[in-house]
Amino acid sequence: MRTVCVFTGTRAEYGLLKPLMEEIQKDPDLDLQLLVSAMHLSPEFGLTYKIIESDGFKIDEKVEMLLSSDTSIGIAKSMGLAMIGYCEALERLKPNIVVILGDRFESLAMAQACMISRVPISHLHGGEATYGVIDEPIRHSITKMSHIHFTSCDEYRRRVIQLGEHPSRVFNVGAIGIENIKRLPLMGKQELEEDIGFCFGGYGLLVCFHPVTLEDASAEKQFANLLAALHQFTSESSHPIKTIFTKSNADTDGRIINDLIDLYTDENPKNSISFKSLGQLRYLSAMKHAIAVVGNSSSGIIEAPSLLTPTINIGDRQKGRIQAKSVINCDPTPSSIQKALKKAISSEFRGALAGTTNPYEKEDTCRKIASRLKTTDLKHIVKKTFYDLN
Repeated sequence: MRTVCVFTGTRAEYGLLKPLMEEIQKDPDLDLQLLVSAMHLSPEFGLTYKIIESDGFKIDEKVEMLLSSDTSIGIAKSMGLAMIGYCEALERLKPNIVVILGDRFESLAMAQACMISRVPISHLHGGEATYGVIDEPIRHSITKMSHIHFTSCDEYRRRVIQLGEHPSRVFNVGAIGIENIKRLPLMGKQELEEDIGFCFGGYGLLVCFHPVTLEDASAEKQFANLLAALHQFTSESSHPIKTIFTKSNADTDGRIINDLIDLYTDENPKNSISFKSLGQLRYLSAMKHAIAVVGNSSSGIIEAPSLLTPTINIGDRQKGRIQAKSVINCDPTPSSIQKALKKAISSEFRGALAGTTNPYEKEDTCRKIASRLKTTDLKHIVKKTFYDLN
């Protein structure tokens, strides 16, 4: 039996990985291990490891690593603590292979720990580009430490190969998050409203905004501009605008964004509400019923098009990603955001969404990943050679 250790450090990441974990768990030839860390273990971010346990998964290792500071120094120190804890956990677990998704700093520390411990890595969502955030170099660094690659588009597969990874170990399987849209029985609008205690109304927005670590304008300024645009748009609209905020991750300046959300919802309790974590079912249900997804989260680029929900993508955080026609890009200024909001709710734009094709959507994504995890020969796999393009 092959032991597969899945690593997760955030609520959003777990939501994406859950269907793959279920595939691994039900395969008699695979043994699922779970290493949980970072935001999952923080009271500030909702102690979301409890959601994992309530879903019926056994957590094999909990590794504390997150300091209370969201400065660059605090995050660097957290990564140092993480490497110590992850190496110790790997020594106890002794997995055959580790699954890492994406491009966060705790994922980089996990990849480094696996590399030093000579544990093979399977990496999801490599080869993508996000020029406005530090995730960009982190993602490519994890790619170079990994041994099996599952990309979400063919262009990203080519980019991973361009980084020197052998084509026989790079698989375009689509985006894992879309599997949840297909598998989960999403909540109806009334059911969602009753569950979260908030009337979404006819013009509901789902706002998810994260720090912009490589942009000139600060996260505080960009998010303040978004709130100003929402306030102005709401006051000018003939329809009441209702806003659901999901709070930021544990990144540099993330707490600044969360403080601004708290201030806005306190001042606008009838028209706004915020959550540390909606959970995957409620988040996707809110996305389905929203008139638009607003912010700079990858979910607006990758998942929202499969629900035919418009996305207002602010700034350069997601610049470089392949996009569906349902995505509206705008500058992080109040006027540009307002213009995008007006376009998103227009009958002309919404009428054109019926034929939207999501470039990230493929069939049986998780089943294909689990199959490769089971059948790929791992003997000597950590001893990689650089694949040169002709």
